[in-house]
Amino acid sequence: MRVIAVASSPAHTFSKPTRGDITLRAGLGVDGDVHAAATIRARTKLGEEIDEPNLRQVHLQAQELHEELAGAGYPIEPGQLGENITTRGVDLQGLPAATRLRIGESAVVELTGLRTPCHQVNKFRAGLMKQMVGLDADGNVVRKAGVLGVVVTGGVVRPGDPIEVELPDGPHSPQEPI
Repeated sequence: MRVIAVASSPAHTFSKPTRGDITLRAGLGVDGDVHAAATIRARTKLGEEIDEPNLRQVHLQAQELHEELAGAGYPIEPGQLGENITTRGVDLQGLPAATRLRIGESAVVELTGLRTPCHQVNKFRAGLMKQMVGLDADGNVVRKAGVLGVVVTGGVVRPGDPIEVELPDGPHSPQEPI
């Protein structure tokens, strides 16, 4: 289990350029990334402002998904689907909520939920959304867009860094879309 690539962008762009390293900041996210913040501020349709914890500080996605998409005719490079960390050998979607990933020398990311692919996926590549959302044998929706998390312990993350999985104590709950 390891990091394949890291990416960040200071602007709201669909894809993020890959980097030689990224720095994770506890409670904030990826240093210099547009999504780095302790809280999100949003205005509802009713005109009210809400202030909620940012559960989307870091986006992780499996290289295995990129390979699956390439096999379906959609070649994807790390960062192109907006992820901050591209992994190999970690079943990101299969891990329970609150799983902690120890990445590199010191970084720790706690998983908060599944990323739901948005309409921009089809703007990036026509028909791609159909490859990233499907149904399992029981008719349940399967989301393949990766997972989201918060930074518990900061640190520098680089391609090639090892990833260790630490499951939460007690009964495990599946990750839900956020």
